[in-house]
Amino acid sequence: MTLIKEKDFGTKAAHAVDNRMVTLEIDGREVTVPDGTSIMRAAAELGIMVPKLCATDSLDPYGSCRLCLVEIEGRRGTPASCTTPVAAGIKVTTQNDRLAKIRKGVMELYISDHPLDCLTCAANGDCELQDMAGEVGLREVRYGYDGANHVFARKNGEQNEMRQPKDLSNPYFQFEPAKCIVCSRCVRACEEVQGTFALTIDGRGFASHVAAGMDEDFLASECVSCGACVQACPTATLIEKSVVDHGQPEHSIVTTCAYCGVGCSFKTEMQGERVVRMVPYKDGGANEGHSCVKGRFAFGYATHKDRILSPMIREKITDPWREVSWDEAIQYAADRFKAVQAKYGKDSIGGITSSRTTNEEVYAVQRMIRAAFGNNNVDTCARVCHSPTGYGLKQTFGESAGTQDFKSVDHSDVILVVGANPTDAHPVFGSRMKKRLREGAKLIVVDPRRIDLVKSPHVTADYHLQLRPSTNVAVLNALSHVVVTEGLVDRSFINSRCDKEDFARWEKFISDEKHSPEATEDLTGVPAADIRAAARLFATGGNGAIYYGLGVTEHSQGSTTVMAIANLAMATGNIGRDGVGVNPLRGQNNVQGSCDMGSFPHEFPGYRHVSDEATRHLFEKQWGVKLSGEPGLRIPNMFDSAASGTFKGLFVHGEDIVQSDPNTNHVTHAMESLEICVVQDLFLNETAAYAHVFLPCTSFLEKDGTFTNAERRVNRVRPVMREKQGMAEWEIVGRLATAMGYPMMYTSASAIMDEISALTPTFQHISFKRLDEVGSIQWPCNDEAPDGTPIMHIEEFTRGKGRFMLTEFVPTSERSNRNFPLILTTGRILSQYNVGAQTRRTENVVFYGEDILEIHASDAEMRGIRDGMTISLTSRMGGTTMRAKISERVPPGVVHTTFHFPMNGANVITTENSDWATNCPEYKVTAVQVTPSNRPSDWQDEWEVRERENKRIEKPLVAAE
Repeated sequence: MTLIKEKDFGTKAAHAVDNRMVTLEIDGREVTVPDGTSIMRAAAELGIMVPKLCATDSLDPYGSCRLCLVEIEGRRGTPASCTTPVAAGIKVTTQNDRLAKIRKGVMELYISDHPLDCLTCAANGDCELQDMAGEVGLREVRYGYDGANHVFARKNGEQNEMRQPKDLSNPYFQFEPAKCIVCSRCVRACEEVQGTFALTIDGRGFASHVAAGMDEDFLASECVSCGACVQACPTATLIEKSVVDHGQPEHSIVTTCAYCGVGCSFKTEMQGERVVRMVPYKDGGANEGHSCVKGRFAFGYATHKDRILSPMIREKITDPWREVSWDEAIQYAADRFKAVQAKYGKDSIGGITSSRTTNEEVYAVQRMIRAAFGNNNVDTCARVCHSPTGYGLKQTFGESAGTQDFKSVDHSDVILVVGANPTDAHPVFGSRMKKRLREGAKLIVVDPRRIDLVKSPHVTADYHLQLRPSTNVAVLNALSHVVVTEGLVDRSFINSRCDKEDFARWEKFISDEKHSPEATEDLTGVPAADIRAAARLFATGGNGAIYYGLGVTEHSQGSTTVMAIANLAMATGNIGRDGVGVNPLRGQNNVQGSCDMGSFPHEFPGYRHVSDEATRHLFEKQWGVKLSGEPGLRIPNMFDSAASGTFKGLFVHGEDIVQSDPNTNHVTHAMESLEICVVQDLFLNETAAYAHVFLPCTSFLEKDGTFTNAERRVNRVRPVMREKQGMAEWEIVGRLATAMGYPMMYTSASAIMDEISALTPTFQHISFKRLDEVGSIQWPCNDEAPDGTPIMHIEEFTRGKGRFMLTEFVPTSERSNRNFPLILTTGRILSQYNVGAQTRRTENVVFYGEDILEIHASDAEMRGIRDGMTISLTSRMGGTTMRAKISERVPPGVVHTTFHFPMNGANVITTENSDWATNCPEYKVTAVQVTPSNRPSDWQDEWEVRERENKRIEKPLVAAE
C-alpha cells in the first residue's frame, strides 16, 4: 500500500459550449482540450506540470503567485498560465532560461519571509512551497532577514509587530501565520467550496495577512471546521494537529464516511493501523473532494476508551455486565431467544437493523430474523425518519427513493427546500447548494425555523414560508392550487407521463377554494401573497428542484406531505432531467441502504412485498427455509406488544432506540418488559442499559462492505485496520443464527453482496469488483441500466404513469393549550450526529456540548427566562431540563432543540403521535411549557442512577500471587 496522491491539474475542467474543442501546441506537443480550458490545465493533460502555488483545481484561477508564467509565441510578456485560456493554434513554452530566472526570483521573495525550519516542520514531505523551491532550483536567498518580516518574534531586540502568534484554538487544526505566503487559497476555499466566508485577507501590501472572522481566533470566528482551508493550504500554515503530533502518513485507503446520508469518500491516511488524518477524496462521486467537520475530523470515537471490545452477558438488567468469550455470549443469546419462542410463540421475538452499518451487515441481520427467528418482525430506524418517503414516493412514482444525483443541483434554477436544514444536517451537499444559489438560482424555504439558508453570506432566500408546525400539507396544497388555477401546469408533461384520470381527479380536488393561499393563511400563518409568488416562481422559473428532510416526514401527515411534494413536481414537469426532481435528504449514512436491504417488516430486499409468492420462493430457494408471507411488527408495534406481554425478545443492531425513539418512558417500559435483549454496538448506549447480552461491533474503519447514500449511490467501505473486537459483524450475526439452529455462514462481505445482487433486481450488476473498478454506482444497476442510474424516471416512471394522489389536510391531534402553550420542534446541529454516541466522543463537543432550547425573545420575556438560564421543558409525556438560548431563528410560539445528548432527554418530551401510513413519529410537533428551573427533572435524576447502575462492568478476579 502507498499514499494515494491525486493529480492536481491547477485549474478546474472547462465545460465548453456546444462541446467546442481547441487544439494548441505546448512545448512542441499538440493537445486538444475543451474551449475555456486554462493553459495550465492543458499542459497538465499532457503531463507537463507548470510550477504553481496559488493555483489548485478545486478553486477558480487567481493568478497571484506568479510562478506559473509561460511564453506564448507572438504575444508580449509572460502571462500566468492559470488565468490564460487556450486559443486555437497558439504555441506555448512552459520552460526556458528566461522563465526559470523569473520563477527563481519569485521563490526567493517567498522564502525571504518564511521560516527555514523545514526539517522540523510538520509539513515536511508534504509542502508545496518546499516542492516548488526544489522545482525551480532555488539555492540561495539574496535578500536575507534583516528587514521587515513576519517570521521572528523579535526584531532588533524589540517585539516584531508584524509576527502573529500561532492559533491553537481549533481542536483539530492549527494556524501558524508566520508560515503563510498569502496565496489566498484558504480564503478562496472557504468562499468557493464551503461558502462560509469566514476568512479574508486583512491589511494591504506587506501587512496583508489571513484573518478569521474579525481578525479573531478560528474557534471564535464563523469557521465551521470543514477542513477546506487546511486542504487548500500549500504550506504548514494550516495543518491538522494529528499530523503535527504523529508526522506524515505512509499509506492511504479510500473508504466512505459513516455519518450523514451524503456518503462522502475519504482517503484514510495511515501510519500502520493508526489513522493520521481523513482527507476528502477528489474522485468521490458524492463529495468531489469536500468534507464537513464530522467526516474530516471526528473519527476519534473508533479508538475511544469507552468502546467495548469484549462480549458481555448478564441475567438481569440490574446486574453488572460480565465479560465472556464470543462462543459463550452467542450461545447464551441463542438459548434465551429459543426459550422465549418456546414459551411465547415464534412471533414473540424480532430485531432492528442498523442504518449505520453496511448493506452486507444489514442484509445478514434481516436474513437471520426471517430465516432463523422464523418471522418478519424486522424494522429499521427509517421507521422513525424516512418511512413516509418510501410510502409516498412508491405511491406516486413507483420507487422508494430520490430521483436525482447531488450534481443535479448544479443545473437547478429554482430550489424549494421543505423541512430540511442542509447546511447543518447534510453540510457537504449544503455547500454545493449554496454555490448554485450564489450563481443565481432562486430559493424558496418552507420551514418554521429560520435556517441558515434563509440568510447567510451571499445567500438569501427569495421566499421564506415560515409556516406553523404541522401545516406542511396545507402549504403544499396551496402552492399546487396556485399552479393549477393560474394555468401554470405543464400539460405536455401530464399528457405524456402521468395517469390522466388520476390527474383529473387531483386537479378538481386541488382547485377547490379551500386550498387557496387566502383560505389557508390563518391556518398556516404564511401570507397568501408569499405563497402565490413562490408558486409562480417555482412553476415558471426554469428547472425546479425539491429537497426535503425530516421536517416533512416526522409528522402525522408525513406520507401525505411526500405525496403533495410529488404532486407539485409532476404538475410543473420537474421530473426526469438534470436540475429538477424530488430529493429526500436521508439522515444516516446507510438509511437508504437499510431500506434497500429489506429492513421493513412487509418487504424483502428490493422493496418486494413478503406476500408475493414468486419473490418469497426466490428467497426460500436461496436460504433453504420456508419463509412467512405475513408482514411482521413495526418498531412501535414491538414496543406496544412488549408492554402488553406478547413480545419478549429483541435483537438491536447498531441503533439506540431508547434515546432516539419518541416518548422515552413508554420505550423504557417496553424494554423492561423484555426477557431477552441483545445489543450489538460500539458503546454501552442507552439501549444497552436494558440489554442482557452485549455483542461489540466494528467501527466504519474496520468494516468491509458498502453504504448507499441519499442519491442511491453504492460506495465501498474498506477496512483500514483489523477488527478491534476480533470479528466482522456479519460473522457475529451468522454465528448467532447458526446457534439458533439455522446454519448461516458467509465467507466474506463480498460474497454477501454477490447474494444481494443475485436476488435483488436493482442491484443486479453491483459487486465489489465492479465498485473497485468504477468507484461507485447508483442503483438501479441492471440489464437496462448496466452503468447505474444517476437520474431516475427520465422517460417514464418506475410504475409506468405518474400517479397524482389526493392530499387532504388533516390537523394533528397534538395542539397547544393553556397548560402547554408552545410547540416544540426538534432537529440536528452541524457538529453533532444523531444520538451523539460517536460525535460526543470526539472534540466536536468543543463546538456543541449539550442540547439547548431555542426560544423567541417574546416567549422568554413572558416567562422571565434569560439567555443561558436553566429551564424546565415539559409536555403531557414528561419533563426535562436544559439551558435556554434566546434566538430569532424560531418564531413566537415555537421552541426548538436537538436530541444529541442522553442526559438532556429530548424524547422524554415527544409523543407517540405518528404518521397515519407508516407510524413515523411526529417529532416535529409537541405541545410544551417552558419555565425557569434550578434543578434537574425527576427523569434526569433517574437517568443518573440508571447510568451508574445499569452499565456497571464486573471487574474480573485477579489471582493472588
